[in-house]
Formats: sequence, C-alpha cells, structure tokens
Amino acid sequence: MRPEVELYDTTLRDGSQGEGINFSVIDKLRIAEKLDSFGVHYIEGGWPGSNPKDIEFFAEAKRRKFKRARLAAFGSTRRKGVAVEADDQVRLLLEAETPVVTIYGKTWLLHVKEVLRASPEENLGMIGDTVRLLKDHGKFVIYDAEHGIDGFKDDPDYALATWQAAEKAGADIVVLCDTNGGSLPSEIARATAIARGKLSTNVGIHTHNDIGFGLANAIAAIEAGAMHVQGTINGYGERTGNCNLTSVIPTLAFKMKKRVLPVSALRKLKDLSQFVDEIANIRHDPRQPWVGEAAFAHKGGTHVNAVQKLVSSYEHIDPCLVGNVRRVLVSDLAGRSNIVMKAQELGFKLSSETPELKEILARIKTLEHDGYEFEAAEGSLALLIRKILKHEQAPFTIESYHVSIRREPTAFVCQASVKVKVGDATEHTIAEGDGPVNALDQALRAALVKFFPKLKGVRLADYKVRILNSGAGTGARTRVLIESTDGKNNWGTVGVHDNIIEASLHALSDSLEYRLLKR
Repeated sequence: MRPEVELYDTTLRDGSQGEGINFSVIDKLRIAEKLDSFGVHYIEGGWPGSNPKDIEFFAEAKRRKFKRARLAAFGSTRRKGVAVEADDQVRLLLEAETPVVTIYGKTWLLHVKEVLRASPEENLGMIGDTVRLLKDHGKFVIYDAEHGIDGFKDDPDYALATWQAAEKAGADIVVLCDTNGGSLPSEIARATAIARGKLSTNVGIHTHNDIGFGLANAIAAIEAGAMHVQGTINGYGERTGNCNLTSVIPTLAFKMKKRVLPVSALRKLKDLSQFVDEIANIRHDPRQPWVGEAAFAHKGGTHVNAVQKLVSSYEHIDPCLVGNVRRVLVSDLAGRSNIVMKAQELGFKLSSETPELKEILARIKTLEHDGYEFEAAEGSLALLIRKILKHEQAPFTIESYHVSIRREPTAFVCQASVKVKVGDATEHTIAEGDGPVNALDQALRAALVKFFPKLKGVRLADYKVRILNSGAGTGARTRVLIESTDGKNNWGTVGVHDNIIEASLHALSDSLEYRLLKR
C-alpha cells in the first residue's frame, strides 16, 4: 500500500533527548525492530559519531534487515569554512551505511548570523554542498529545515531560499521544523502552503509540543499539503516533547481517511505505545489519547448505560481498531481481543473460541493486579500462554537458592548458590558476581548449562527495576524487567515480588526457560 502520508519516527534520536529518557543500545535495537514490524516508513537511529552508543547502534544495525522501514542516520550540514569532503561529521553519516540520511540546516537568519556566525550566502552553500555530496553517494536525503517556521515568519524570502537550496541540490524531501514549538496551526498552514507552491519536491512537517499544539500543527501542515510527518512514540522529546505519533497515526487514518498503514497494523498501536514506555522504564500514561487505559473507559452511571445500548454515544471510534479495549465496570470481557492478538503475534493458534482463553485471561488479570506488565516481557507472556494451552510443566525447577554479600578490605564480594532439578537429576552450583543479581544469574546459568548446552550463548543484556508502591518504603513491591539475548534475538521477561532478589530470579528463570522452549 502506497501511503498518502509517510511516517518518520525519531524516538531513538529526538525522543531520547527528553528528560528521564535513556535508551541502551539493546533498547534502541528492540524499539527499531518493533517500529519496523509495526510498519513505520522511516526510523531515525541517531547521530553517528556524536556518542559511543550511537556508533555501536549503527554498527549493530548494519547486521540486521528491516522488512518495512528505511533506517536513517541524522546529522547536520557541513561546518562553516570546511569543504564538505573534509567534514568528519559528513563522513560518519556515509559510514553509517543507512539508505536514508537526514540532515538539518539553518533557516532563520537570526541563527545564521548569531549562532553560526556565517553569512546568508555561506549558509546556502553549506546546505547545497552537503545535500549534493550525499546524493552523489546514492543516499535518499531528507532535509530538515531547522526553525523553518520561525525563520519563515521572520524573513519569508530567505527561508524559501534555504528550502530551494536543498531542493536544487537534490533533496528528496524538505521538512519544515517548528523547532521551538511555539507556532499556531494557522502559521504552520501558511508556511506549508507556500512551500508546496514553490517547491516541486515533497514537503514534510516536524513539530514540537511546547504550547500543546504538536499534533494540531502537524495536522494543519498535512491539510495544507505536507506528505511526510515526523514525530515520536508517546510524544517523547526535549522540553515538553515532540509531536506524538500514537495520536497522529490514527487521526490520519480514521479522521482524515488518509492511507497510512494497513488496518492490521493500526490494531497494534496500543501495544507499540506500551512497549516503548516499558523499554524506557516509564509508567504508561493512562490518559494518552487513543492508546491510554482510560481512553475508552466509562465510569459514570449514565455513560455506562448509554454505552451498553449504543457504544457510539460516548466513543468516537471502536477501540479495537487501535488495539485498545472498552472498559465498562459491569463487563468481564475487557481485554479478550488484546490477548488473542498478542498470542497470535507470538505464534500461538488462539481465537475467541479457544476454550483456554478464559483461563489465560483470568491468569493475566491476576498477575497484572499483582503488579506484572507484559508489554515488554513477551518471553514471560509466551510461557504463560504455552503452559495453559499445552498443560505442560517447566523444563526445570529451582529448588533452593542463597545469596550473600560480604565486605572485604577493598571490595564487596557477592556470592550465590542455586540448586535446580531437571527430571530426576539435580545440580547445585555456586558463583560470584558484581552484585547479588549478577551472581544469581551466573549460578543459575552454570547449573542449567550441564543439561541444556544451548544456554551457553544466552546473556543478560539489560536490567530494569520499577518500584510499584513507593509509599511502602523498603517493603515496597518491585517489578524487574530483564532483557536477554542469544546474539541473534532479544526478548524480555518480568518478575514481581516484595523481595527484589526473588523478583529478579523469577525474571531470570523465565528468560532461560523461554530460550529453551521458543521456536
């Protein structure tokens, strides 16, 4: 399906600049794979060379194939006074070996004179030289006109000259950026209409949410002719965030009737939103439009009564179209469709008629009440579903464990012992680690490798902790999310307990069991 509006996701670059957001390389790779599976058209991976994390990300990304999305490296125009061929930053953009390169350049004369300390003519040369070199190397080039809207409001003629410089050099898309996030929809619409009338290339829009108009401004630009929209999942980004793609996507599809993504992809929107929040270790906002838990929740008596008779009386759209569910207090069916869809995504043959569905749903609801969340813990969820469907036992059981920490003159020594049972055999191992969880991980793995050699290649890639009821102080319930890898695939598992070591062991055990049973 050829989209009428292209989706460009910058969660991994612009989104990671938001306060409290910090993605590891594994995080970025998992999110990129999820975005590709969902169907976005472009994924901006970061700025090659700006930091070791992005360097490693692009090195790893080269070895992975994206089925739907085109990966983009981000950078700037050449530096003032430096030939584009000699600019190290431009060289690193090429070395990232992505099919798409996005560069930004200055539109606002205020920035050209006061920040770059360059002449207006040299700035135009910086834009043209960089785009031209990238095109000569076969790249699909997206030009982000930084402060494109503010620059246009200040000096329309010069702003247009910068956009035309990019187009003349071969830019495939010129994106107008409301970098300060302070423009009104009418201002965005006017600038976009002028750009569409003066440029022959496609025009895109990149908005920020500083005055709460990130989504409205993106829609205004699209109504004025923009065919490419940039944003982040859940609106992550600097200051108050970027345009929220989880709102843009369904608005385009269901309110504006634009071809964007297949209907089957849109049904995974809530799952995508929650997945990215969980990877970022941020509590999902229940009041997010479209995808929040409260987006289709009905509590008032008159509302519930009306919805039971005619759902459209208090719902602007069927929630299942975006993977959400209607939450009515008198209903016990909330969540069925999500479980069926997620189980099918994980490879299980499950439908609304499957006899075990009721048991699966009840078990998940019980665990979620206890503090579990499965959005980024597909390994634990798959094990739960598999055991209920197949009525099978785990391939191993942990009979006992012990963790100790002793203080020595120069360091702390953490030691763990684990006793496991596989069939009629038992194995007892002891290991030391950098901390109690690391020691427990080493001991458990050592005990199981004797029976299951394939576990040698499994390692812990990331470890996150969430305190669920902080008011309980040191007795608070803890959720542990673990990301594991075997070098080819990554998966998440989860554990919840009042004891952080016990919660960690649950997640570790699920991680190894999932690797043994997954196909």
